Order: sequence, then structure tokens, then C-alpha cells
Amino acid sequence: MNTTNLLLIFTRNPELGKCKTRLAATIGDQAALTIYKFLLSHTVNITKNLNVHKEVQYSVQIREHDIWDATIYDKKQQQGTDLGARMEHAFAQGFAKGFENIVIIGSDLYDLNQEHIEQAFEALTTTDYVIGPAIDGGYYLLGMKSLTSRLFANKKWGTASVLKETLVDLTHETVTILEERNDVDVYEDIKDIDVFQQFLST
Repeated sequence: MNTTNLLLIFTRNPELGKCKTRLAATIGDQAALTIYKFLLSHTVNITKNLNVHKEVQYSVQIREHDIWDATIYDKKQQQGTDLGARMEHAFAQGFAKGFENIVIIGSDLYDLNQEHIEQAFEALTTTDYVIGPAIDGGYYLLGMKSLTSRLFANKKWGTASVLKETLVDLTHETVTILEERNDVDVYEDIKDIDVFQQFLST
């Protein structure tokens, strides 16, 4: 295993009425939960064989016996008052442990595969930062070689301005920008994708 690379996976605990709430507003809590569990399984499948150290960070509570195999993933709880603070803390802890390249992803990307994540780590061999733009104006992946706290400050998380503001923060840095991808937040993100139709039938 490559002991200098760390993949952080941010995840919400899959509980009825507490995950994918914007999606649930259209399709209902139960369907939204089922879709989120499907996305979690996809995230496991695309990360479990990566030749990097892997850490899953839970939003609320660490679950010992769930789809995240404790022999493959270290399990941690997110720390911080908002998404920026939680990501900064996770990166800071990773660099404090001696990791040299750290990449973070969410767990709601059907549009992501193992090769895309490998490309992100490869990018960090030639540039100091890597970012994966999301179609909604945010980002689905962020990687760096040293803690850069300004990336996590003064952002309106969950809005269309996050990517633009982050790239402004990186104006004078070397950055690899990956292909734009679609994360799943609202009904419009899935309504035309075949694999999700099984969850939308009434």
C-alpha cells in the first residue's frame, strides 16, 4: 500500500429523514434514503481496492458494523461546526500523521470511479492541488500536498459559488482541474439517469 497517500471519504449516517433532504423534498424520505444507501455502496466499490490509506469520516456517529470494512477503512468522526471546518480538521489530522498527499471525496457520486480517484493522486505528483468541479458549482473532490486553511474559510457551503471561490483562493498555485462530474443532491440530478429509475417508480 502507498503509505504517503490518504483518501478521506466524508459520509452522512444513513438515517431516515436525515440524509439527502433536498432530494427527499421531491421523492420522499424513504426513496431518498434508499438512493443514499445505493450511493454509499457505490462509494465502497470504487474505493476499497485503491492502493492508498483510506479513512471514512462519519457525520454523526461511527458505526462499527456497517458497509465500511474496518480492515480496509479507518473510521473517524467529523469535527467542526460547518463543512469547511470539518474538512480542514480532517486534512490537518492527516498531515499531522505524516501523509504527503491527501484527497477528499463525498459519498454521493455515482459519476465517480476508482480510476478517477487514482488520476487525482497522480495529479499531485506534478501539481500542488487537484480539484474536481461539480456540475452544481461546488466540487466533488479536493486534493492537496499541505494544509491550506484559506480553502475552507468564507464559503457558503452547498451553494453554486464554492468552486469559483476556491479557484480564486488557488490563483497563484499549481492546480490540476479534473473533468466535471455530477453529484446527487436534488431530483434533477437523477431524473434522467437510468440506474436511478428503479428507486423512482411509484
